[in-house]
Amino acid sequence: MAGCGVIAGEGFAVPAELDASAWAVVDLGEGTILAAKDPHGRYRPASVIKVLLAQVALRELDLDRTVTATAADEAAEGSRAGLVAGVDYPVRQLLLGLLMNSGNDCGRALERTLGGSAAALDKVNALAAELGATDTRVRDVTGLDAAGQSTSAVDLALFLRAGFADDRYRELSATRLTEMPGDGADLPGFTMSNDNQLLASGFDGALGGKTGYTDDARHTFAGVAERGGRRLGVVLLDSPAAQARPWQQAAALLEAGFAAPGARVGDLDERAAAAAPEPDPAARQWARDHERAREASAASAADRAGARAGLIALGIGAVLGLAGVLTFRAGSRRRRR
Repeated sequence: MAGCGVIAGEGFAVPAELDASAWAVVDLGEGTILAAKDPHGRYRPASVIKVLLAQVALRELDLDRTVTATAADEAAEGSRAGLVAGVDYPVRQLLLGLLMNSGNDCGRALERTLGGSAAALDKVNALAAELGATDTRVRDVTGLDAAGQSTSAVDLALFLRAGFADDRYRELSATRLTEMPGDGADLPGFTMSNDNQLLASGFDGALGGKTGYTDDARHTFAGVAERGGRRLGVVLLDSPAAQARPWQQAAALLEAGFAAPGARVGDLDERAAAAAPEPDPAARQWARDHERAREASAASAADRAGARAGLIALGIGAVLGLAGVLTFRAGSRRRRR
């Protein structure tokens, strides 16, 4: 299905409030595209690409396996779910933080557990190709903007279909609240809520999804809902959110899709699945360089924190020493009187 304009199947009323540069509404059960705009246009994904990282983790890691958070995880760039260095987290908890709260700290912990940046990138890109994606190039598994990173509305629909076919993924994505542990000392645990407003709003049949935002990608969104045995997925890319919030645009598209059971403009599987790509040496080197930079940044932050603590201790010691001197002098004066 080519073209970059809007195309809609029979009975599909395109909502007026859409402002995304690309979008697609797909029947995930039938594998049909009901309506779309620029379905194969390549855009920055932001955090919606985490749906791929989550699926790789579900394939390769035991949900009960524990992972110890590092200082680099805790200091991860972008949105964070609240990991604390030195605390053990089950993989299940990391996936909840990744999908519910878009936690890049959880993403980095999973990336490391999957073998590091370069290995995780290879696995995520291989899965994208296995699922039939032709427009997706992942350069940062958390979705942060990176040179050459792209995806399309149709590719993301493929990823949604695969994810929501897995009972574990559906359960994680639909979780509304979860408890995040503290460090057992100074930092208490807390309740984390799902930031997907399609769920929080009570949209009829909502199963979950993923939000995203970066400066380059702008707002992105992927969501799934099911009614009467029909499971629809919706994807939006490059939205300024000027007309409506992304989840509201997604809700309007889903309503239009449920109201048009006969709509069809193409198929998700219209192209044969691509072969798994050879590892990109440049991407692997970029991943290694950035992993080292993150670790160096976290170590530097820890050093600065230690230096600040030392200066504070010295300051307190100086104040106490001065107080002692003044007290001694005052006592001496009283004795001389």
